[in-house]
Amino acid sequence: MQEYELNVLEQYDIEVAGTRKTRGAVLCDTDQGLMLLKEVKVSEKRIPALYELHEYLRDQGYIWTDRIIRTKEGGYLAALEEGSQYLLKSWFQGRECDVKKPAELLAAAGNLAKLHVLMRHRLNCHVTPGTHLGEEYLRHNRELKKVRKFMRGISPKGVFEAAFLKYFEQMYQWAAAAIDELEDSGYDGLYRDSVENDHMTHGEYNYHNILMLSAQPALGGYQNRKEPYLIAVTNFEKFKRDVQVEDLYYFLRKVMEKQGWKVRLGDNMLNAYSAIRPLSEEETEYLKIRLIYPEKYWKIANSYYHSNKAWISAKSIEKLHMAIRQTEEKKRFLEEIFSFRL
Repeated sequence: MQEYELNVLEQYDIEVAGTRKTRGAVLCDTDQGLMLLKEVKVSEKRIPALYELHEYLRDQGYIWTDRIIRTKEGGYLAALEEGSQYLLKSWFQGRECDVKKPAELLAAAGNLAKLHVLMRHRLNCHVTPGTHLGEEYLRHNRELKKVRKFMRGISPKGVFEAAFLKYFEQMYQWAAAAIDELEDSGYDGLYRDSVENDHMTHGEYNYHNILMLSAQPALGGYQNRKEPYLIAVTNFEKFKRDVQVEDLYYFLRKVMEKQGWKVRLGDNMLNAYSAIRPLSEEETEYLKIRLIYPEKYWKIANSYYHSNKAWISAKSIEKLHMAIRQTEEKKRFLEEIFSFRL
C-alpha cells in the first residue's frame, strides 16, 4: 500500500486488508466489503447532493450504486496536506458492460429507464442544471469554425489538417442541420420542464460505469431473480438536472460508434428503454437532434485545438477518419430509425 493511500484510508473507520490499482483509482478490500478510492476534482459543493442522491436511491430500493463512505469526522471527502481530495465509495465484484453482447446492452438500456423513473425527485441539496442545448451547439459551431480558420493558416498542412479541411463542409452541414431541427422542435419546453421538475441525469452513463454482477447468493439472494444480470451503476459525479434522455443518447452513441451504427441493435436498445419508460414525441425528437450533430468530429477538433499541434498522433488521425467514415453509417441509422434525411 502506498503512503498516500495509507494517509487517506486512515481517515475512515475501516480495516483495510489490501489494495490494488484499477482504472484511475484504487480498489480496497476492507472489513466492510469492497470499496474504491478515487481522487476527485469535483466541486466540494456538489458532494452533499451526490451523497443525498445515493441515499435517496437506496431508500427507493435501488441499492446497486457506489454510495459515498463518510470519514471518521463525518466528512464526504478525505484530503491530503498538498490539497488533493479523495472519495471512498462502496464497490462491487463485477465487470464492465460488454459492448459486444447485445443482451447486456439491452439490459443496461432498461436499467437506465428504471433509474430515470426514480431520478425525478427534488433533493434538499441544490443540483446544478445542465446547459441549454442551443447554447452548447452554437458554441461548438463557433469552435469548429475557429479550428478551420487556424488550419487554413498552416503551411505545410499535415495529414490530420488536410483531412479535417477536406471534409469540413460536409460535417458542418450536419452541425447546422442539428441547430435548424432544434429551433423547430419542442426542446425549449422539454428542457424547462426537466429543470423545473427536478428530472436528473446520471451524466456519464456509458459501459465503463455499468457493472454486470453475476447472480450469486452473496448478493443478497439475487439468485432468485429472473434476470440473468444484476447491474450496478457507478460514477454519478456529473449528475445534473436536465433532459433525462441525454443519458440514453450518450449511451446509444457510444455503443453505436463501437458497433458500426447497427440499425437493429440501436432500435432494440431504444425499445428496451421505452418499454419501461415510454419516450414522448419531444424526447424522440431530442434524440434525433443529438444524433444529427457530429459530436465526435467536434470533440476531435476541440482536442486538437487545445493540444500540442506540432505533433499529431496516429491515433488522432485514425479517430478523425473513423468519425468521417461513420457519418455514412449514422446517416442510414437516422433515416431508418428517425426518418431523417439531410
